[in-house]
Amino acid sequence: MTQATSRSILAIGGADRTGFLQDLVSNDVTGAADGLVYAALLTPQGKYLADFLLHDDGARMLLDVATPLAAGLVQRLTMYRLRRDVSIDAAPVQVRRGTGPAPDGALADPRHPALGWRLYGASGGSDGTDWDAVRVAHCIPESGIELIANDSYILECGFERLHGVDFRKGCYVGQEVTARMKHKTQLRKGLTTVEVDRAAPVGTAIVNQGKAVGTLYTQAGGQAIAYLRLDRAGPDMQAGAARVHFDA
Repeated sequence: MTQATSRSILAIGGADRTGFLQDLVSNDVTGAADGLVYAALLTPQGKYLADFLLHDDGARMLLDVATPLAAGLVQRLTMYRLRRDVSIDAAPVQVRRGTGPAPDGALADPRHPALGWRLYGASGGSDGTDWDAVRVAHCIPESGIELIANDSYILECGFERLHGVDFRKGCYVGQEVTARMKHKTQLRKGLTTVEVDRAAPVGTAIVNQGKAVGTLYTQAGGQAIAYLRLDRAGPDMQAGAARVHFDA
């Protein structure tokens, strides 16, 4: 059973905080006062840099991000701040997560109902949910595992299905590339759930008839999240010692 990835909470303050983030990130942040908004910051070339959850508590925008990405995200946001009335600080707040009955003040995770709730306050932790099993069952990528900075594209990683991108909000960093991918007839590459008969190291290449067609990532309960060249994948493939079955 796995624990939640370590998270850091940033406080984005100032009168311009909503407009500042609205101009930068992949989703419409105006709903953050009513709950959680899932979004990503991209490079100008449309590649993923960081994903996070946002909630405006009335005094500041709380930004919930994987700890290994926090320092780089602060640096990038500071670069974009310019003369706006915006502050960016570490928040003395932790996040609790769970899938059972939600405590008072908890907010629903907007990515998928199976991800349960998040509560921001003085204490953090998890209720013991096997988060890898949840993610694999619903093909939900994790920062630093399936979501790779300066490499991943959010539409290939399911952000539209996970409510992490808005195509009507207007411009943001990387928007043009993301919009072009949206209007392709069909994505040829992306994350999907596959069946595996045994474990293999995260990052193992998936091979079909001797040719590499993807990469195997998180595994749980006989399934795994895989990144595949969908037009080259077959029903029965190999990843190290593991047999990989893909039901196209």
